[in-house]
Amino acid sequence: MRVKSNRSKVTFRGRRVLPVQQRLRGSAETAFESSHPGEMTSVEDTAPTALDELVELIPRVSLEYLSLQENTITSNGTDEFPVPELFTSLPPIRDLLVTDTSLSQDETAGHCLPLHTSTNRSLFDLNPQGLPRLNQEDHIQFLNDAIQNVAYIAYDAVRPWVVYWCLTGLSVLGEDLEKWRERVLESFLPMQNPSGGFGGGHGQTSHVAPSYAVVLSLAMVGSSESLDVVDRRALWRWLGELKQSDGGFRMSVGGEEDVRGAYCAMTIVSLLAIPLELPSNAPARASGFTSFLDGLPEYLSRCQTFEGGVSGAPQTEAHGAYAFCVLACLCILGPPHEIIPKYLDLPLLISWLSARQYAPEGGFSGRTNKLVDGCYSHWVGGCWPLIEAALNGPQTSTSTRKQKISNLYSKEGLTRYILSCCQEDSGGLRDKPSAYPDAYHSCYVLAGLSSTQYYNYFTGDSDAAGTIDSLDSALRWASSAICRGYESGHERLVDAGDDLAPLHPIFVIPWAAVEECCKHFNRKTGF
Repeated sequence: MRVKSNRSKVTFRGRRVLPVQQRLRGSAETAFESSHPGEMTSVEDTAPTALDELVELIPRVSLEYLSLQENTITSNGTDEFPVPELFTSLPPIRDLLVTDTSLSQDETAGHCLPLHTSTNRSLFDLNPQGLPRLNQEDHIQFLNDAIQNVAYIAYDAVRPWVVYWCLTGLSVLGEDLEKWRERVLESFLPMQNPSGGFGGGHGQTSHVAPSYAVVLSLAMVGSSESLDVVDRRALWRWLGELKQSDGGFRMSVGGEEDVRGAYCAMTIVSLLAIPLELPSNAPARASGFTSFLDGLPEYLSRCQTFEGGVSGAPQTEAHGAYAFCVLACLCILGPPHEIIPKYLDLPLLISWLSARQYAPEGGFSGRTNKLVDGCYSHWVGGCWPLIEAALNGPQTSTSTRKQKISNLYSKEGLTRYILSCCQEDSGGLRDKPSAYPDAYHSCYVLAGLSSTQYYNYFTGDSDAAGTIDSLDSALRWASSAICRGYESGHERLVDAGDDLAPLHPIFVIPWAAVEECCKHFNRKTGF
């Protein structure tokens, strides 16, 4: 039986983290004062003391034995679950320059190191590989509570997002969403504006982000009645107002322009089979544009930075979520193996994305020099299937067994981070061990974990989509479960009881929801 944890967020297993970090800082500063600024040193010279202090964080009653020399974990001498050294030790090279960021990084590593051992069995049942099982029942209860009892005073401008996060998380966990259909319709109808689009709440200005969340949520709860609540003609006209002369999209009329607008707008256009031709009064027609697609891939291309990542707008900082938005948007516009290398420096992007996964944590950060965060399990982890498709080209269900490029990131590392560090024992998933769970992180952490269990690939089969015009690329994808294990070639880190349902790699909702939505609107002629 799993025992609930009573640990608080300001303490970690009964011990405060801050004093340890202060001791880390003191020892690091002492070493730093005797060296040159920015000098790199091996962890063998200075880090053992820091690692010893981190280990002091773990009560001896919970950690029977830790071998720093072999970096293996032994629970009691008879029930042994070896953990790869990568997840049980600090990085071998450390910069002696001490900053607030480096202290935060040490603190996060200090939280994750004990959780990667087999000694946290008092919080969760362990699977045969020694990892905590996915606490599915409590996560389902958490999401059901969140969708019903969310404090909308704080979330008043993102009501559709809360619904989408909860529905997506529940769908991944295998829940039937039909029971939410009536409530979803009742919630969304008052948010639709006569001018087109949906606001984040009742009486609010239309915004493309909540409009995106509404469309995806309606697709998930299903039925023609649900999908037909959208005024597609008004939505088409409103999206025409958002199209800009540089090829991109604003988030709202008079609002900011960034790649989120492009991805959200093209998702809506693709799923609802909205005509690609711009309305006659669209401002972008003054620049010679006649289609929603005009200038769009060129705009996205200008958002790649010198680091290789992708920013929200040209000349700003690269961010993992923006990278996903750009890659997914390009995959809507055309075949990934053709359009992604055409508009992005793919090797440079791969380099930047690869640097987002950290050890010993195993999770992803969203930006350079930032901490890991569970939500990037999707925003960064979701980039990899799209990139793999760009490198592999069209595949069939049989050719996926011979894929040229796969496992560009550590699925094992991400799985360990999610199961060991992101689960709250009372339900819900979180940013990192020191944070509280919420619907947002629960959704995207589960989406990331689902992605590690499936191989998504581009089929190139236009007959399977049955769509109109030229936006059928996003429907020419398929998925197959990964059965043989992770990149190490060993048995899977999760057993059948922790298998999740797959999500479409571009739209991030169940595959069946995408198919039914597109079939529904492609049967229509005009608005």
